[in-house]
Amino acid sequence: MLRSPILHRTAIVILITMHSSIAASDPPKANYDEQQVPAYSLPELLIDSSGRRMETPHDWQVRRRPEILKLFESHVYGRSPRPPKLEFELKSEASDALEGSAIRKEVAIHLLPRASGVVLNLLLYLPKSERPAPVFLGLNFWGNQSIHADQAITLTDAWTRNDKELGIENNRANEATRACESERWQVEQVLKRGFGVATMYYGDIDPDFDDGFTNGVHSLYPQTAGEQREPDAWGSIAAWAWGLSRAMDYLETDPLVDSKRVAVWGHSRLGKTALWAAAQDNRFALAISNNSGCGGAALSRRLFGETVERINTNFPHWFCRNFRQYNGKEGELPVDQHMLVALIAPRPVYIASAAEDLWADPRGEFLAAKAAAPVYELLLGAGSAGLPEDMPPIDKSVGERIGYHIRTGKHDVTAYDWQQYLNFADRHLTDNK
Repeated sequence: MLRSPILHRTAIVILITMHSSIAASDPPKANYDEQQVPAYSLPELLIDSSGRRMETPHDWQVRRRPEILKLFESHVYGRSPRPPKLEFELKSEASDALEGSAIRKEVAIHLLPRASGVVLNLLLYLPKSERPAPVFLGLNFWGNQSIHADQAITLTDAWTRNDKELGIENNRANEATRACESERWQVEQVLKRGFGVATMYYGDIDPDFDDGFTNGVHSLYPQTAGEQREPDAWGSIAAWAWGLSRAMDYLETDPLVDSKRVAVWGHSRLGKTALWAAAQDNRFALAISNNSGCGGAALSRRLFGETVERINTNFPHWFCRNFRQYNGKEGELPVDQHMLVALIAPRPVYIASAAEDLWADPRGEFLAAKAAAPVYELLLGAGSAGLPEDMPPIDKSVGERIGYHIRTGKHDVTAYDWQQYLNFADRHLTDNK
């Protein structure tokens, strides 16, 4: 996904690879001028399709929330199927990982029948503790070996995007990918704070290219592949979110994990994924969106940075086919992204932006957080979201049940981001036993 004004290396590779899928006539040039943001009105959060206002938490949970969830399924991400039966296989375990400071596990999640060949490989680092540990769960971009230099992590053998800088050829990862994302994961720092880390390679779930939905977990549901797909059949973001829930299925069985305290998080397209996973699966106790932009935490109607038309043109496999009918017609969408944030309520959610990441529309991400606040206040009381009226200054974390910051820098995940996420999790997950 193209980023402006500073381009992240991964984004450049993806854009070049996907160039052949871009239509002959590109969408209009991206807008980065606040003065050019059109007037817009957001869909009502607390008024249902019959015109009835939601007055109580019961109204929201029973009437409006299911309605909004279905709208996102039908018009944006697509409907996800029920999972098949699963088998969990412990592939490796070490009680002396990271110089004796952690427990490392590698678990294969087999989606049955095994003959399908679809396996989700979960890596866990857990602090040594007498009690089950809370965990940050997220997907990674280059394979589990990419999050840390630990030589014991199995190198992925799944399809991986070619990358000249990392020397990846023939779509297979190599040793140069080991620890290439370690700055984004801060494993030791997370462990020191008493949290575990769990991750899977997103390509295990669904390789990130447009093949007509015949590979990855989509292959288990051939009725949703090819030309026979329904217009609301699940896209790749829905598949990645579905995979996060399969990881959660395992975490519920691990005695070393406190499955009531699992935070789901993600960066960029995987930030979109984390929000959609938390919206659908109430088992996630907390959600974190890092620079998720269009289709994630940013309001679509602002037409700032990446737009619905641009994202559907560059990445037609990410969303359901119905989403394309809103190319250049964002005002006709029956939802906007503040409603996605609201679906996570009353659970805590944290949204992070970066000052140089205009493509992801930092202001639109903050405004979506603000616009979701009425649901938190309905469920938890006035002021529960805790956000200020205006965007905070750069490098200042704000909010209570909805957290937000915009930090110095570009489209990435930094140590500063992790400091805020850990502080937020300390406040909200410590007593959630």
